[in-house]
Amino acid sequence: MEASTYNQVDSWNEVILIYRSALKEVNTKLEILNDEFQHVHRYNPIEHIKSRIKTSESIVKKLKKKGYESTIENMVDHVDDIAGIRIICSFTSDIYQIAEMLANQNDIKILSVKDYIKNPKPSGYKSYHMIVTVPIFLSNKVVDCKVEIQIRTVAMDFWASLEHKIHYKFEGNAPEHIQEELVECANMVSNLDAKMLSLNEEIQSLSAAEKEL
Repeated sequence: MEASTYNQVDSWNEVILIYRSALKEVNTKLEILNDEFQHVHRYNPIEHIKSRIKTSESIVKKLKKKGYESTIENMVDHVDDIAGIRIICSFTSDIYQIAEMLANQNDIKILSVKDYIKNPKPSGYKSYHMIVTVPIFLSNKVVDCKVEIQIRTVAMDFWASLEHKIHYKFEGNAPEHIQEELVECANMVSNLDAKMLSLNEEIQSLSAAEKEL
Protein backbone atom coordinates (compact mmCIF):
# COMPACT_ATOMS: atom_id res chain seq x y z
CA MET A 1 0.00 0.00 0.00
CA GLU A 2 1.04 3.57 -0.62
CA ALA A 3 1.40 5.92 2.32
CA SER A 4 -1.73 7.88 1.36
CA THR A 5 -3.74 4.64 1.35
CA TYR A 6 -2.50 3.81 4.86
CA ASN A 7 -3.57 7.28 6.01
CA GLN A 8 -7.01 6.72 4.53
CA VAL A 9 -7.37 3.40 6.37
CA ASP A 10 -6.22 5.00 9.64
CA SER A 11 -8.71 7.84 9.18
CA TRP A 12 -11.54 5.39 8.46
CA ASN A 13 -10.72 3.35 11.55
CA GLU A 14 -10.57 6.48 13.70
CA VAL A 15 -13.90 7.73 12.36
CA ILE A 16 -15.62 4.41 13.09
CA LEU A 17 -14.04 4.38 16.57
CA ILE A 18 -15.56 7.82 17.23
CA TYR A 19 -19.02 6.77 15.98
CA ARG A 20 -18.93 3.60 18.11
CA SER A 21 -17.93 5.71 21.11
CA ALA A 22 -20.83 8.08 20.44
CA LEU A 23 -23.25 5.13 20.51
CA LYS A 24 -21.79 4.06 23.87
CA GLU A 25 -22.20 7.59 25.24
CA VAL A 26 -25.86 7.87 24.21
CA ASN A 27 -26.64 4.32 25.34
CA THR A 28 -25.18 5.06 28.78
CA LYS A 29 -27.21 8.27 29.06
CA LEU A 30 -30.40 6.40 28.17
CA GLU A 31 -29.70 3.63 30.70
CA ILE A 32 -29.14 6.21 33.45
CA LEU A 33 -32.30 8.13 32.55
CA ASN A 34 -34.31 4.90 32.48
CA ASP A 35 -32.92 3.85 35.88
CA GLU A 36 -33.72 7.27 37.33
CA PHE A 37 -37.25 7.14 35.93
CA GLN A 38 -37.73 3.72 37.52
CA HIS A 39 -36.43 5.03 40.86
CA VAL A 40 -38.68 8.12 40.88
CA HIS A 41 -41.82 6.89 39.13
CA ARG A 42 -41.56 3.09 39.51
CA TYR A 43 -41.87 2.80 35.75
CA ASN A 44 -39.51 2.21 32.80
CA PRO A 45 -40.40 4.29 29.72
CA ILE A 46 -37.87 2.38 27.58
CA GLU A 47 -38.72 -1.17 26.52
CA HIS A 48 -35.42 -1.76 24.72
CA ILE A 49 -32.69 -0.04 22.72
CA LYS A 50 -31.16 -1.01 19.38
CA SER A 51 -27.98 0.55 18.02
CA ARG A 52 -25.97 0.14 14.83
CA ILE A 53 -23.20 1.61 12.68
CA LYS A 54 -24.13 2.04 9.01
CA THR A 55 -22.18 -0.26 6.70
CA SER A 56 -19.61 1.22 4.34
CA GLU A 57 -21.75 0.05 1.38
CA SER A 58 -24.79 1.91 2.72
CA ILE A 59 -22.72 5.05 3.36
CA VAL A 60 -21.34 5.03 -0.20
CA LYS A 61 -24.83 4.45 -1.62
CA LYS A 62 -26.23 7.40 0.35
CA LEU A 63 -23.38 9.70 -0.73
CA LYS A 64 -23.94 8.80 -4.38
CA LYS A 65 -27.67 9.43 -3.99
CA LYS A 66 -26.87 12.90 -2.64
CA GLY A 67 -24.35 13.56 -5.41
CA TYR A 68 -21.18 13.46 -3.30
CA GLU A 69 -17.91 11.62 -3.83
CA SER A 70 -17.13 8.74 -1.49
CA THR A 71 -14.67 10.45 0.85
CA ILE A 72 -14.40 10.36 4.62
CA GLU A 73 -14.90 14.13 4.77
CA ASN A 74 -18.16 13.89 2.81
CA MET A 75 -19.25 10.95 4.91
CA VAL A 76 -18.83 12.90 8.16
CA ASP A 77 -20.35 16.12 6.77
CA HIS A 78 -23.29 14.80 4.76
CA VAL A 79 -24.42 11.48 6.27
CA ASP A 80 -26.23 12.09 9.54
CA ASP A 81 -27.24 8.52 10.39
CA ILE A 82 -23.93 6.65 10.37
CA ALA A 83 -24.40 6.03 14.10
CA GLY A 84 -28.02 5.17 14.84
CA ILE A 85 -29.97 4.40 17.99
CA ARG A 86 -33.57 3.23 18.07
CA ILE A 87 -35.49 3.54 21.33
CA ILE A 88 -38.60 1.40 21.68
CA CYS A 89 -41.31 2.53 24.14
CA SER A 90 -44.68 1.23 25.26
CA PHE A 91 -46.68 4.43 24.82
CA THR A 92 -46.59 7.53 22.62
CA SER A 93 -46.35 9.72 25.73
CA ASP A 94 -43.04 7.99 26.55
CA ILE A 95 -41.61 9.13 23.22
CA TYR A 96 -41.91 12.82 24.02
CA GLN A 97 -40.71 12.34 27.61
CA ILE A 98 -37.54 10.61 26.42
CA ALA A 99 -36.96 13.25 23.72
CA GLU A 100 -37.29 15.99 26.34
CA MET A 101 -34.96 14.22 28.77
CA LEU A 102 -32.32 13.88 26.06
CA ALA A 103 -32.73 17.53 25.03
CA ASN A 104 -32.11 18.56 28.65
CA GLN A 105 -28.68 16.90 28.71
CA ASN A 106 -26.11 19.71 28.80
CA ASP A 107 -23.61 18.00 26.50
CA ILE A 108 -26.12 16.93 23.86
CA LYS A 109 -26.69 19.37 21.02
CA ILE A 110 -29.81 18.89 18.90
CA LEU A 111 -29.20 19.59 15.21
CA SER A 112 -32.65 18.67 13.87
CA VAL A 113 -35.95 17.05 14.81
CA LYS A 114 -38.47 15.34 12.55
CA ASP A 115 -41.75 14.38 14.18
CA TYR A 116 -43.26 11.72 11.94
CA ILE A 117 -45.81 10.92 14.66
CA LYS A 118 -47.64 14.23 14.33
CA ASN A 119 -46.78 14.36 10.62
CA PRO A 120 -46.60 10.77 9.28
CA LYS A 121 -45.00 9.99 5.93
CA PRO A 122 -47.41 9.19 3.05
CA SER A 123 -46.57 5.49 3.52
CA GLY A 124 -47.95 5.66 7.07
CA TYR A 125 -44.51 5.62 8.71
CA LYS A 126 -44.46 7.05 12.23
CA SER A 127 -41.45 7.72 14.43
CA TYR A 128 -39.72 10.60 16.22
CA HIS A 129 -36.28 11.41 14.79
CA MET A 130 -33.53 13.50 16.34
CA ILE A 131 -30.08 14.25 14.94
CA VAL A 132 -27.81 15.16 17.85
CA THR A 133 -24.11 15.56 18.55
CA VAL A 134 -22.29 14.25 21.61
CA PRO A 135 -18.71 15.13 22.59
CA ILE A 136 -16.21 12.27 22.41
CA PHE A 137 -13.12 12.84 24.54
CA LEU A 138 -10.06 11.25 22.94
CA SER A 139 -6.53 11.39 24.35
CA ASN A 140 -5.57 14.48 22.33
CA LYS A 141 -8.85 16.11 21.26
CA VAL A 142 -12.59 16.38 21.68
CA VAL A 143 -14.80 15.48 18.71
CA ASP A 144 -18.50 16.29 18.40
CA CYS A 145 -20.06 13.23 16.77
CA LYS A 146 -23.48 13.02 15.11
CA VAL A 147 -25.97 10.35 16.15
CA GLU A 148 -29.43 9.72 14.74
CA ILE A 149 -31.97 8.82 17.43
CA GLN A 150 -35.30 7.24 16.49
CA ILE A 151 -37.97 6.90 19.17
CA ARG A 152 -41.12 4.87 18.54
CA THR A 153 -43.62 2.55 20.19
CA VAL A 154 -43.49 -1.24 19.95
CA ALA A 155 -46.40 -1.16 17.50
CA MET A 156 -44.73 1.51 15.33
CA ASP A 157 -41.52 -0.51 15.29
CA PHE A 158 -43.36 -3.67 14.24
CA TRP A 159 -44.98 -1.79 11.33
CA ALA A 160 -41.69 -0.13 10.30
CA SER A 161 -39.90 -3.49 10.29
CA LEU A 162 -42.41 -4.93 7.82
CA GLU A 163 -42.39 -1.79 5.68
CA HIS A 164 -38.57 -1.97 5.54
CA LYS A 165 -38.67 -5.58 4.33
CA ILE A 166 -41.25 -4.74 1.66
CA HIS A 167 -39.23 -1.71 0.51
CA TYR A 168 -36.14 -3.85 -0.13
CA LYS A 169 -38.10 -6.77 -1.55
CA PHE A 170 -39.61 -4.55 -4.25
CA GLU A 171 -36.73 -2.04 -4.40
CA GLY A 172 -39.03 0.80 -3.40
CA ASN A 173 -41.74 -0.07 -5.97
CA ALA A 174 -44.19 -2.27 -4.08
CA PRO A 175 -47.50 -3.10 -5.81
CA GLU A 176 -50.18 -0.50 -5.17
CA HIS A 177 -52.45 -2.84 -3.21
CA ILE A 178 -49.60 -3.65 -0.80
CA GLN A 179 -48.88 0.06 -0.28
CA GLU A 180 -52.58 0.65 0.41
CA GLU A 181 -52.68 -2.20 2.94
CA LEU A 182 -49.57 -0.82 4.65
CA VAL A 183 -51.28 2.55 5.08
CA GLU A 184 -54.35 0.77 6.47
CA CYS A 185 -52.14 -1.15 8.91
CA ALA A 186 -50.47 2.12 9.94
CA ASN A 187 -53.89 3.53 10.81
CA MET A 188 -54.64 0.42 12.87
CA VAL A 189 -51.32 0.85 14.69
CA SER A 190 -52.19 4.48 15.47
CA ASN A 191 -55.57 3.45 16.86
CA LEU A 192 -53.97 0.68 18.93
CA ASP A 193 -51.37 3.08 20.37
CA ALA A 194 -54.11 5.59 21.25
CA LYS A 195 -56.26 2.94 22.97
CA MET A 196 -53.30 1.49 24.88
CA LEU A 197 -52.28 4.96 26.06
CA SER A 198 -55.84 5.74 27.16
CA LEU A 199 -56.07 2.44 29.04
CA ASN A 200 -52.73 3.01 30.75
CA GLU A 201 -53.75 6.52 31.82
CA GLU A 202 -56.98 5.16 33.30
CA ILE A 203 -55.07 2.48 35.23
CA GLN A 204 -52.66 5.10 36.58
CA SER A 205 -55.57 7.32 37.58
CA LEU A 206 -57.26 4.49 39.46
CA SER A 207 -54.00 3.57 41.19
CA ALA A 208 -53.50 7.19 42.30
CA ALA A 209 -57.07 7.32 43.64
CA GLU A 210 -56.54 4.10 45.64
CA LYS A 211 -53.42 5.56 47.27
CA GLU A 212 -55.39 8.58 48.43
CA LEU A 213 -57.94 6.38 50.24
